[in-house]
Amino acid sequence: MLKSLFIPDRDFKSRLQLERLGQAVFGLMALAIFALSLIAPANAQSRIKDIVDVEGVRDNLLVGYGLVVGLNGTGDSLTSAVFTRESLIGMLERMGVNADDTALSTDNVAAVMVTATLHPFARQGSRVDVTVSALGDSSSLLGGTLLVSPMLAADGEVYAVAQGTIAVGGFSAQGAAETVIKGVPTSGRIASGAIIEREIPFDMAGMQQIRLSLRNPDFTTARRIAQAINAFVGVTAAKVTDPTTVAIVVPDTYQGEVVEMLTDIEQLRVEPDSVAKIIIDEQSGVIVMGENVRVDRVAIAQGNLTIRVTETQQVSQPQPFSNTGTTETVDRTNVEVDEGADRRLGIVGGGVSLQELVNGLNSLGVGPRDMITILQAVKAAGALQAEIAVL
Repeated sequence: MLKSLFIPDRDFKSRLQLERLGQAVFGLMALAIFALSLIAPANAQSRIKDIVDVEGVRDNLLVGYGLVVGLNGTGDSLTSAVFTRESLIGMLERMGVNADDTALSTDNVAAVMVTATLHPFARQGSRVDVTVSALGDSSSLLGGTLLVSPMLAADGEVYAVAQGTIAVGGFSAQGAAETVIKGVPTSGRIASGAIIEREIPFDMAGMQQIRLSLRNPDFTTARRIAQAINAFVGVTAAKVTDPTTVAIVVPDTYQGEVVEMLTDIEQLRVEPDSVAKIIIDEQSGVIVMGENVRVDRVAIAQGNLTIRVTETQQVSQPQPFSNTGTTETVDRTNVEVDEGADRRLGIVGGGVSLQELVNGLNSLGVGPRDMITILQAVKAAGALQAEIAVL
């Protein structure tokens, strides 16, 4: 084979053809790199898989009710937790034990709620983690074992069965004069504690249309996603139906291979766009501003009228050896008024950026809570080009 690939120096024509072939291959590689640069811009930030969800591929919530046994005296009180007593009686009767509810007296049993998340495409026989939370007046689930508990979905059908030993991260210790509690001892988890008994049918391979749902709805971002997908598949397959949804018609090259198509598409990169928005939490005084927040030229003055009234009592008594007068308590009042005279009117230039806005407000000595009021006032004046959302 080495001899067949060897080209003598005297064969100038063959060498010329080989050089032309190499130039053609190099040109094709440069064209492919240019095409990839069109699909993924240089300023792209996020993969499509990180900003969208595939419609139909979702989690389902499961919930169940059960009993935890084996507690060391930290269970429910059967006199106050009626549901625990009734559940215990029902369980014992199913076991063939004739329980007399008037004679039951135990504090080693607790009624709990069991929750879990059924992941998409979870198959029968696979396991999921469950969370166990006390329902009655149990003080701790430490050392307890959850008995078989069916877990229901929103349709009322049983999709999993949970059972196992509970792992509790907290603890409680109580003495005659002091109690120590760490974490939440009335809640715990069971790793792989539920077995999937029913699958949720979903045929993805036979789908002819896929819908992508944006986690942060935006017209510009949705259009960029559609453009990136169309540039990749080579046909107009993606179309924006609303700021949240991008509908994709499965092209002929991916018929019957929807999973492969989604695998290729979700790796494409686009630059998400966002609206100018300010999030305000008045309870904690937290302010979060978006990058695109802009302020028109406006004058801001911030000053508070502070009145401080101090009451003190002084003792007034007669002179020594005086036969007249009595000892009295006299009130003395001191009133201080601060009109904020040291505060000055500040001017914020038009079209300033987020950093300039923050620097300008900080230069006025504005605190977070005063800044909330100022931002709302600037918005009311029409000088703040952003949406304000108050939590």
